[in-house]
Amino acid sequence: MMEDSNTANILSFLDTFTMETTGDIAMKLARDFRHRRIEKNVTREQIARLAKVPMSNVARFEQKGLISLNNLIALATAMGYTPEVKNIFQSPKYATMEELTLIRRNMGKKRAHSDKK
Repeated sequence: MMEDSNTANILSFLDTFTMETTGDIAMKLARDFRHRRIEKNVTREQIARLAKVPMSNVARFEQKGLISLNNLIALATAMGYTPEVKNIFQSPKYATMEELTLIRRNMGKKRAHSDKK
C-alpha cells in the first residue's frame, strides 16, 4: 500500500514538469480568460467593445487560443489584469545555480552576446 502512495506522489510531482506546447499554453490562457469573463457576467460582445477588439477576434481566442499580443493586452486590460500582463517578465527566472550566477553577472547589460569566436 505504501508503494502505491509513493508511486502516485512521484507521478503527481512529475506531472508538474511536463513540457507544454505553445498551443497548450494558448488554450489554457483562452480557457482561463473565458472563465474570468463569464464569472464577471460579461459577454463576448461587451468585452470586445470595452477592449476595442473585434468580436470575431475574441471568439477566435476563446475557441482556438489564437490572438495577437496587442489584442491580448487590450482584453487583459479591459478585464483588470494590466499589472499581471505588464509584469510577466519583471523577475528573472532560473532553473540552476549556474543560470542564477549568469543572470546576476549579466544584470544591467543592454544586449546579449554570442559565445562564438
